[in-house]
Amino acid sequence: MKIFLRSAIIFILFLIVSIKGFSQQKNYKLGIVGFYNLENLFDTIDEPNKDEEFLPNGSNHYTSEVYSDKLGKLSTVISQIGTDVSPDGLSLMGCAEVENEGVLKDLVNSPKLKSRNYKIVHFDSPDERGIDVGLLYNPKYFTVKSSEPLFVELYDDAEKKIPRYTRDVLFVSGMYDGEPFYVFVNHWPSRRGGEELSAPGRAKAAGVCKHKIDSITKINPDAKIIVMGDLNDDPVSPSVAVVLKAMGDKDKVERGGLYNPWTDYYKKGIGTLAYNDAWNLFDQIMLSSAFISKTHTGFFFKEAAIFHKSWMEETSGKYKGYPKRTYDFSKYIGGYSDHFPTYVVLLKEIK
Repeated sequence: MKIFLRSAIIFILFLIVSIKGFSQQKNYKLGIVGFYNLENLFDTIDEPNKDEEFLPNGSNHYTSEVYSDKLGKLSTVISQIGTDVSPDGLSLMGCAEVENEGVLKDLVNSPKLKSRNYKIVHFDSPDERGIDVGLLYNPKYFTVKSSEPLFVELYDDAEKKIPRYTRDVLFVSGMYDGEPFYVFVNHWPSRRGGEELSAPGRAKAAGVCKHKIDSITKINPDAKIIVMGDLNDDPVSPSVAVVLKAMGDKDKVERGGLYNPWTDYYKKGIGTLAYNDAWNLFDQIMLSSAFISKTHTGFFFKEAAIFHKSWMEETSGKYKGYPKRTYDFSKYIGGYSDHFPTYVVLLKEIK
């Protein structure tokens, strides 16, 4: 009898522990948000912008065959980003260095991406080279409510008011699985002329973002905001760390502030593009404090990653290990981009 009672007690205790363990299991919905500099995604049509080198009779001999191959290479990369954690892959993807909306339409309609049914947000910017930013989104996840280009006012000569045109900041607001999201897509002025000399232009672009962000967080400090782009600056650069006040330490992010998950990557020497045997991490995705709050609701930040496969690298020569670009000067080498894409994984508990 005692043996029976002891066995019954052990079984009941086991059952209680099992039920308790089972009750603690949680289910999550995943969302993958990425950014990719598409490196001079031009069409082959002569337009008023400075696209001469990207024409069939231009210095790059940019033919329809080259254009088609480039679309195929880019779609191969995009189709695989995040699929190791979600079969849907990217739900949102910001992009830079696109000539117009037409090239984005060709990209999303390519065989490897067509089934995703990606939609496009794009505005023609006043950039001197005629390249823009854009946002691709999967309507299964995201619904656009409003969008606008934010002008970045720059001057070559401030006293004489001689303007210098760069990319607009793309601002998009919408509903991500029923939750309000605010998305900024950036491609800040390059480091042409030197990092220090060109820094004020990037600070100006960062200020355009910060002004809009402040207008949102003033109304709702817990707004879900995503700032992404090719910033032509690293996570520790003044434009990011001082103007945007993006913090790499979660504990230092104030309510309404920005968290930058790429700071630790950069400090470890990991980057998305290489120059003179040094890595930079220009391609960043930053998130507002609501994504990392301990009392979060809805989607929250899980992890950040650089999509970096061996087949996307240069395999030999002095650039071995660098991202394999489309051209080596004017020679077509059939690469992907001179940048590796980045992405973040978001989770949302399913009650």
